[in-house]
Amino acid sequence: MRGPLPISFDHLAHRDFLHHLDVFIRDSEKILTAWDAYSDEHTDLDGWPYDDHAYGLRQRQRDADTAEAFETVRAGARHLLATAGTQLPRLPPGSVQSHWVYRLGVLHAALDQLDALHEQWLRTRDDLPAAAPGTPAFDDALAEHHAECWSYLDDWATHGHVIGDINSSARHAPSPLAPPPRAAPAPAAGRTIEVRR
Repeated sequence: MRGPLPISFDHLAHRDFLHHLDVFIRDSEKILTAWDAYSDEHTDLDGWPYDDHAYGLRQRQRDADTAEAFETVRAGARHLLATAGTQLPRLPPGSVQSHWVYRLGVLHAALDQLDALHEQWLRTRDDLPAAAPGTPAFDDALAEHHAECWSYLDDWATHGHVIGDINSSARHAPSPLAPPPRAAPAPAAGRTIEVRR
């Protein structure tokens, strides 16, 4: 399990990571909407598929598409979480939503699980030296890996927007480096001020 990465001050890279996250959230929403439409059309009133095999293949596709969409986020995910974790305590209390800490916790836990599952997949793949992509053994193992990852990817799709919300609040918050406004000094006691007319 990896610890948090150092915060980068490369604002262009941070903006790029945020962009990838936004694209993933949009793409995963489209994938889920398409899946829900398929599921509604191909199940009975109790939610049982009319065709188990076809339903399973379509579910595999949903899982694979979501995993592929997340690949652009993976490299910057720890950076995004570390940055949001640094920004959050520095925000003015009035600009902080109560659910932000919870959502960041969900994202941390989900990423830890995704990293562990990725390491597990690499070991599984190495144990299949004769199986290449496109063979049943490889494709079944990969589909199982995607299925195990899907709920954690869905956590990122559902809660990932909190990173952008925190970043937006941090960008609009008063800078802690800015000096506080000073009131004009009051006239010294005992002095009279002559007003010219």
